[in-house]
Amino acid sequence: MRRKRMTGKERRQQLVEIGRELFAERGYDATSVEEIAARAGVSKPVVYEHFGGKEGIYAVVVDREMRLLLDMMGEALTADQARSKIEKAALALLRYVEENTTGFRVLTRDSHVASGTGSFAGLINDIASQVEHIMVAEFEEHGYDPSLAPMYAQALVGMWALTGQWWLEVRRPRREVVAAHLVNLAWNGLSSLEAKPKLAAKPKGRRSGR
Repeated sequence: MRRKRMTGKERRQQLVEIGRELFAERGYDATSVEEIAARAGVSKPVVYEHFGGKEGIYAVVVDREMRLLLDMMGEALTADQARSKIEKAALALLRYVEENTTGFRVLTRDSHVASGTGSFAGLINDIASQVEHIMVAEFEEHGYDPSLAPMYAQALVGMWALTGQWWLEVRRPRREVVAAHLVNLAWNGLSSLEAKPKLAAKPKGRRSGR
């Protein structure tokens, strides 16, 4: 019995899924058009016809993963209370890691110029910009300097992201426990902020050069 021929849309989706798996397994540079074509059971020209090469597939994969994660984080940050926002955002990131492991590996394994804005650092900046708006309002309400909100947003989101990368490999404790500890550190730290923090230890003076 002859196998039904794929439509152009189905073939594109197949190539994207295969590329996604290979980029997660091997990284961008170690993945070749030949491998993608072989795993899809097609010739190299078919890949070039649909995407112009692995760069095109990679760009689509990264764009989809970024959109998915940003949507999940954005939805979490619409909660009413500040603590609830932090809790839901931490859970959203860990849920993405757990349910979309392959995609998260693609985002964090390596970034290539072909992806444009597809670097993990770029993704973190996008999420941090959403958090920044929330923190500005919180800082103003509590009398802190709102101009420092971007720095705190980067620190907060960076903590989530790096913990997510660590948890990707260990997968313990379960995500709700990890999220609770992230919130514990973040919330208790934010709730006890000093308006003008100073280092406890005095920095040593620099030696003057000759």
